[in-house]
Amino acid sequence: MFSITVAAVVFGVVFLAELPDKTALAGLMLGTRYRASYVFVGVAAAFAIHVGLAIAAGSVLTLLPHRLLEAIVGALFLGGAAVLLLKKDDGEEEVRKPADQSFWKVSGAGFMLILVAEFGDLTQIMTANLAARYDDPLSVGVGAVLALWSVAGLGILGGRTLMRYVPLRLITKIAALVMLALGAFSLYEAIVA
Repeated sequence: MFSITVAAVVFGVVFLAELPDKTALAGLMLGTRYRASYVFVGVAAAFAIHVGLAIAAGSVLTLLPHRLLEAIVGALFLGGAAVLLLKKDDGEEEVRKPADQSFWKVSGAGFMLILVAEFGDLTQIMTANLAARYDDPLSVGVGAVLALWSVAGLGILGGRTLMRYVPLRLITKIAALVMLALGAFSLYEAIVA
């Protein structure tokens, strides 16, 4: 059964964690060079594949005993928070511009960029953790896909404007605090439950 609450929590966590990610900046760069709708189609398809893989991984984790699962999920959330807090800005990635600006070339460039750059990324791991935590693949999948698509859309259409008003460091710190809270709660559940 679909849970709007779970989807909303997942959306918030994944959205905040993905905003400061370099792939959002890469989407911004592609969006300034090519037709935005073409870029979005490719990026959205790649994110959907990544969420599907993460949901599958999270579903496998649910086969573990409850306490062990909570301990693993808690440790991974705490690790993710540490990565966000300790990561340094590494600037924008260079994106090769396809010579042909057709739909298939542009969307294919966006698809390949995200497919490769996001594999094993923090938000993919976090989505797997959330799928294991809530044992609700549909709600987690919808929340994560919508969050990733929203960040991609923001990056492609108006990322530079957003970054003028909301400092990247603040977004990163908020995402890290949310992950710390989820990690602490999971560890508490592992010990008390």
